[in-house]
Amino acid sequence: MSVLPMVFTSGWASGINAYAVVLLLGLFGRAGVGGEVPEALQRPEVLIVAGVLFLCEAVADKVPYVDTVWDAVHTLVRPACGAMVGALLAGQSGGSLSEVAYGAVGGTTALVMHLVKMSTRMAVNTSPEPLSNILLSAAEDLGVAALVVFALFHPAVAAGIAGTLLVLGIGTVVVLWRRVRAFRQRRKERKAARREGRTAEAPA
Repeated sequence: MSVLPMVFTSGWASGINAYAVVLLLGLFGRAGVGGEVPEALQRPEVLIVAGVLFLCEAVADKVPYVDTVWDAVHTLVRPACGAMVGALLAGQSGGSLSEVAYGAVGGTTALVMHLVKMSTRMAVNTSPEPLSNILLSAAEDLGVAALVVFALFHPAVAAGIAGTLLVLGIGTVVVLWRRVRAFRQRRKERKAARREGRTAEAPA
């Protein structure tokens, strides 16, 4: 594997679903597919814990407002996981850059993507129906799985895709929050107008 592209892609994916990254890399590593994966990620206890937590996230991530709480709890977990995977990949490759540098790349990328995900979910939760949460969560899970697996075989191309998706995600957050602010402002104005109408109709 090309280490830096793989670190960037795994960081991007960790910002969305860190447990899926650990689980997929560990399983493919044990199967001997797609290059060398750090042995620490292939340990049975690591795979079991990652699998259980992945199932918990798969449920929590699809419930409105529960997903927001889950994201808040994982504000430290996802960047830490991205940094850990990056450092492990660096140690596995013996690359010229230090494990700290690779860890910083993975952790920073994971943090930015986590903030994009959390902001998007908070905006989506303003919708009264739960279907959008389910569809968005499913798309995220599939996207993470597809890109991590693809990165094992084509790390440079996968990193390019991850970078593009990261930029698009930031742009989407900006657009969504502008619309949310506009919606909230209109709702406040309607409430204020109704209160003024009731006050005008009240008997002197």
